[in-house]
Amino acid sequence: MPKLIQNNKNILIIAGDVSGDVHASNLIKALKAYAPDITITAMGGDRMKAQANKFLYNLVAKGASGFIDPFKKIPLWMRLLKMVKDYIAYARPACIITVDFYGFNHQVLGIAKHRGIAAYYYVCPQVWASRQYRAKTIVRLAKKMFVIFPFEKKIYTSLGGDAVFLGNPLLDTIPEPKEKIYESGRMKEWKIGFLPGSRPGEISKHTMLFWQSFKEIKRTYPNAKAYFFIVRELSDDKIAQLLGGAIPPEFNIVRENDFKVRSEMDYVATCSGTATLENALLGLPMLVVYKTSWITYQIAKLIIKVKYISLVNILSKKAVVKELIQNDAQVETIAKEVCSVLGSEKKYNAMRANLLRLRAELGEPGVAARAAKMILDEVFPSETC
Repeated sequence: MPKLIQNNKNILIIAGDVSGDVHASNLIKALKAYAPDITITAMGGDRMKAQANKFLYNLVAKGASGFIDPFKKIPLWMRLLKMVKDYIAYARPACIITVDFYGFNHQVLGIAKHRGIAAYYYVCPQVWASRQYRAKTIVRLAKKMFVIFPFEKKIYTSLGGDAVFLGNPLLDTIPEPKEKIYESGRMKEWKIGFLPGSRPGEISKHTMLFWQSFKEIKRTYPNAKAYFFIVRELSDDKIAQLLGGAIPPEFNIVRENDFKVRSEMDYVATCSGTATLENALLGLPMLVVYKTSWITYQIAKLIIKVKYISLVNILSKKAVVKELIQNDAQVETIAKEVCSVLGSEKKYNAMRANLLRLRAELGEPGVAARAAKMILDEVFPSETC
């Protein structure tokens, strides 16, 4: 590939999972709003592809979770890292922005460091939950870190890093919570949402489990309705396969970008991850469920340093929502917990109040815009954006 003179208006952005794709696409829009003449090159998912000037590869479609799956993808990661390395050598971008997805992105940061290109980490990974040594690597390789929880700033600054908390980027996408008035009754048409996850392994573990749990819930609340919130990357054919060949009429599939349908839910059962915080910001009472492979679970027990797995409980420092993990995640226990909350006005309202308190602690909307302005002011100090 021929060497190209540096284009000071070119920024490379890389994300590797669905939530990162969402945050990165919002950041791209903000960067372009401030500096319409910049060129954005992206490696990520469909949302980034729609916003970028040049798209290298759909990394989100190949994402891996847990501790075992990433090892299976090492040959692919090596090919993609070479693609990134070749592109950086050829295009010499003005800066590189990585979004979460540490396993791949810390290597991208290393390439940027070697090339003398400024690198920014937007949405720093949750190093406090496990493998805290990663924070040292990030501080060594990144020019600035954008953390998404207030307490994370201290972690990076204590190691000499330039870390800033501008608010949680979910606030840019999550609407204000709707008012909800509890109404009891066995015949109530409860709207129950199910979020099986965004990664293939999560989806395969949770989809049938959630469907069977809903059928059990219907024994107590026969008019309840199920809404399965499915990422756009998952086809109906794959869902049918997971359900044994056909999608039942009551299995309502929702694919949305604006949270319009999810905000209408009365209760949500969700895979652990970013979705738990999204639900909290919407004020949706919930149950957190997580199943993974036996070996991944055993490794996780050895290295995870926090008491809870859901962001809601971690940030609240108490068990605001129930967590059913691995063997505890069974049809009967899920259904029992859902019915327990739906059947108690006191439990329902107390959980909702605790969830809504979190929103006030995470800043104000406009996070992507503030981050974009800060990056552009540093990368192009002589220009007004």
